[in-house]
Amino acid sequence: MRIGDLSRRTGVPTRLLRYYEEQDLLHPDRGDNGYRDYGESAVRDVQQIRGLLDSGLTTEMIRAILPYLSGPDELVLPAEHLTPQTAALLQGHVDRIQARIDCLARNRDRLLAYLAAVRPDGGASSSG
Repeated sequence: MRIGDLSRRTGVPTRLLRYYEEQDLLHPDRGDNGYRDYGESAVRDVQQIRGLLDSGLTTEMIRAILPYLSGPDELVLPAEHLTPQTAALLQGHVDRIQARIDCLARNRDRLLAYLAAVRPDGGASSSG
């Protein structure tokens, strides 16, 4: 399929698809006319790339783990392929995620404490 077809099927603009190729995340074949030719698996690959980017991974991290993704919820990275650099990238991302979780939990707790102090019903939530 051509880049426009891939764009329509994934909802990702062609400009971003070209960027993913520049970042070594997508690897289309090239026809004799120079046009990109994407296989059917490119749809899944683009969806995975989008999901990983949305979760906060950088293109560098995605490039390191993409060959080991066998589905949207499964990462199969044999231990012998995990380089110290990739491990450090992933650990750094895990640490940043945990820091965000901790910050969100602190803010949630502060807001709940404030609501409990100012609500006449003792802070009971109406959403359950």
